[in-house]
Amino acid sequence: MNNPNFTNFSKQKKKVIQISAFFFLASFGTIQAQTIKGTVIGKTSGALPGANISIVDADTRSVSSLDGDFNLFSPRLGEVKLKVQYIGYETKVFPITIKEGTNDIGYITIEPENKVKNDRVSDIEGVVIKRSNALTQAKAYEIKKNNNAIMEVIAADAIGKLPDRNAAEAVQRVQGVAVARYHGEADQATVRGTPFAWTSALLNGNRLPSANVLGNRSFVLDVIPSELIQYVQVSKAITPDMDADAIGGSINFITRTAPAKKTLSVSGAGGYNTFSHNGTYNGSIVYGDRFFKNKLGVLLSGAIWDRQWGADSFDATYNTSAANVGQRKSINTVLMKRYMGTRRTIGLNGGLEYKFNANNKVYFRGMFNKFDDIRPVYESYVDYTNSRYQYNFRYSHYQTELYGMELGGEHSITSKLNIDWAVGDYTAKYFLDTPPTNDTKGLPIATFRQKILGGFNNMSSDGKRYWGFDSPNGVGGEYEDYSSDVKDPNEVMSPNKLLLSQLVISKLDNNERDKIARVNLKYDVNSNFSFKIGAKYRNKERVSDYGYNTVYAPATANLLSLSQLSTTNPPKGTDFLGGMNGNYNAYIMSPPTKDQLFQMFSPEFLQQNGFKDFSNAASNATSVYTGEESVFAAYAMAEIKASEKFKIVGGFRNESTRLTLNGSKSTVSGTPATTVVSTSVVESNYNAFLPMLHLRYNFTPQANVRFAYTRSFIRPNFGDMSPGSSIDNTSSPNRITRGNPDLKPTFSQNLDLMGEYYFSNIGIISGGAFYKKISDIVFSDTSMLNVGGTDYMVTQSKNLQDSNLYGFEAGINKRFDFLKGFWNGFGVEFNYTYIDSKVEVPRMVAGVQQYDKTSLPNQAKNLFNAILYYENSKVMIRLAGNFRGKSVESINQNLGPDYYIWSDKNFTIDFSASYDISKKVKLFVELNNLNGESLRQYMGDNKKRITSQEWYGSRGQMGVRWQIF
Repeated sequence: MNNPNFTNFSKQKKKVIQISAFFFLASFGTIQAQTIKGTVIGKTSGALPGANISIVDADTRSVSSLDGDFNLFSPRLGEVKLKVQYIGYETKVFPITIKEGTNDIGYITIEPENKVKNDRVSDIEGVVIKRSNALTQAKAYEIKKNNNAIMEVIAADAIGKLPDRNAAEAVQRVQGVAVARYHGEADQATVRGTPFAWTSALLNGNRLPSANVLGNRSFVLDVIPSELIQYVQVSKAITPDMDADAIGGSINFITRTAPAKKTLSVSGAGGYNTFSHNGTYNGSIVYGDRFFKNKLGVLLSGAIWDRQWGADSFDATYNTSAANVGQRKSINTVLMKRYMGTRRTIGLNGGLEYKFNANNKVYFRGMFNKFDDIRPVYESYVDYTNSRYQYNFRYSHYQTELYGMELGGEHSITSKLNIDWAVGDYTAKYFLDTPPTNDTKGLPIATFRQKILGGFNNMSSDGKRYWGFDSPNGVGGEYEDYSSDVKDPNEVMSPNKLLLSQLVISKLDNNERDKIARVNLKYDVNSNFSFKIGAKYRNKERVSDYGYNTVYAPATANLLSLSQLSTTNPPKGTDFLGGMNGNYNAYIMSPPTKDQLFQMFSPEFLQQNGFKDFSNAASNATSVYTGEESVFAAYAMAEIKASEKFKIVGGFRNESTRLTLNGSKSTVSGTPATTVVSTSVVESNYNAFLPMLHLRYNFTPQANVRFAYTRSFIRPNFGDMSPGSSIDNTSSPNRITRGNPDLKPTFSQNLDLMGEYYFSNIGIISGGAFYKKISDIVFSDTSMLNVGGTDYMVTQSKNLQDSNLYGFEAGINKRFDFLKGFWNGFGVEFNYTYIDSKVEVPRMVAGVQQYDKTSLPNQAKNLFNAILYYENSKVMIRLAGNFRGKSVESINQNLGPDYYIWSDKNFTIDFSASYDISKKVKLFVELNNLNGESLRQYMGDNKKRITSQEWYGSRGQMGVRWQIF
């Protein structure tokens, strides 16, 4: 497909940069008419974003930025009275004298509110002055209240109130947000129940590059420590000046910036994991200061999390491809698995800001994040189909890196015209670089097998192994009481009988690099009308080779046993599969040492023991691809103050995309089978025009209602458009697996209605409803195709029918300051979201197409957070519960709903507490998963038809935070 939008694509990129440079250079010589510039800060809390600044008796207002900066036009010269208002702070009114040009009044310091009622200090003094969490919440509410988008906001201090160690866990408390957990830690987040790839993860307003193994666009957020984050903005209805590939919404992680005054804080903590019976530790440091008469701001922050962890998993696979339909729920294998390893997260963030004058500022941000996930894995199988035991040992050291930098500026060209610009470069990598003894790097896996000669008891009447509820004659029991049912009790897994049968290196070396340039211009026609336009260019380069497997197998009958190798003691910790009812110690083997595992992949070992390379060249070739994606976006929007109470924000965004993927396709045919591999290139060009409208009506300064219509979209995943194509003429039926270069983007028409009421004591009650009409959903489709009289089963992603998603949400944060004495320190925070969606999945049944109705993948119908807290002048205690209902995770389009994979509901309880030893030193305690919740997935309509259940225990830590200055 060709699109005229791309004829001068490279020229458009150059224009963005040229325009940015022009305004950057021109701005230093400009003179404004009469504007007031300054920065609003709290006496003890630094910059205050979202502050309302106005001139008394004049129709002119401004709202401070995230850095506390504001720009206010004065309608007259001479003396005026400036008013600054902020939730939880005293309103400050003071005179200033306005001269022509820019009037830089520097820092405006406001103090926490201290009202007097009936000759006594009101309760708000206790809430605000003595309870710092209230001031933190005030920042979040001011940003939320004054933003054009419908959004939720978390401030940095609030993130620290709960034991959330990475960026994904930090947002799980937000109304309408759900997270995915991997071995006990959240790693992905989604807004309003849409698939994870439909929520845009942003860093300082730029979508993060993703090195995801499956080629989708969701970023794994566990690489970013929560300590590096200043604010999190969860946008549920976006505005035209935001990246629009966000059907669910966008989550913008804003890193720390230069403070208003000198600051240095450190923290350190140690903890314990109840599963691994090992310790954990973490530490962080934040330093910031201003120099050269406050012109130069510097910020440096770093954090490290090092934790020992573990998990047990009980997995089952089923014979879903069986020709006999009645046997498709029979058990193929049972896997009992233990992870025991180390996770280390390191994050570094630096920022520079230089204010040439009140009208011109430039900044630089740089960051580096590294996540090492070291997890040796010990797997014991009972293989019913092949009547054997299997033992796998693999040394997994997954490495994730995210690093990059950004240079930008903010300039006032005239009293009415402002410009900001930025250029950035970010890279994400996900890779393995073991073993050191082989030129091919990846995940080394050693497989040992042992025949079961005596067969099994308790097989069903058809000779297959089932759970009792699926068995034709009710034989098989339930998985909690699992027993292998080997006939001969002496025929157990043995290191003397487990023979080395296969060695595999599964290659993983994915990376993405995004180069970004953007510019925005805002023109204030008058105090009631402003116009904003902007452009953004992003070039993405992707390299993916996930799925490239090097397979070695012995070409001799003389196989090595596990006992003949150098082994080590199995990992300790809690009882193996202690969440189940049986004793499974018989499946614990002494694994090879790490050095022994690596040595098995050396050329010397492979040659001496008769191992040959049996890799599938065709499969490997088609799993590797490179790609380049260029996006040019432009927008225009207007902000109209129709009255004192009614505001309109409307406009459009247009995003043009050009994608090229380079890979290979293979064809397998003949007897004996031969493979032909050839190059393949796919191109996809498309345009997204996205109108948007936001309305906000303020009934009172504390109450408003919002309505939004937005159109957003999601680009197809790289993996779904992969140029790889494999044709296998040796199977029955013949099979074709291929990417689909003609995939269309998925679009959504979104309606949002939200009401908010802000309590005077820094709290909120809110509620609303939302609806999404989604078109061209991408789905993995399986169909039959006749080519020259031969039938082929074709697997390919396609665009399917429209879907609808709707729901409502409600939340409250209320301090019980109306109670007396001790009891007014209590408060409650609760939010609930209900989501429902409908998707029709086509399926061929006896040659007739029918449609199965289901929900969107990853979409839970019910979400809620419940937090009970207590605060006084020194103590803060929070008990938090997080609930996510069941959701479909994998849809089997060929077999139907009886074979869909579901994630069961999940509810975790966390606890945190702190005690202020002094104004600068705080002790804290954090506990995760107090109730020992596990993760469970199952197939079809019965939760006991388990596909995976994982137990990972609880963890906790105790530490100290020291605000040195």
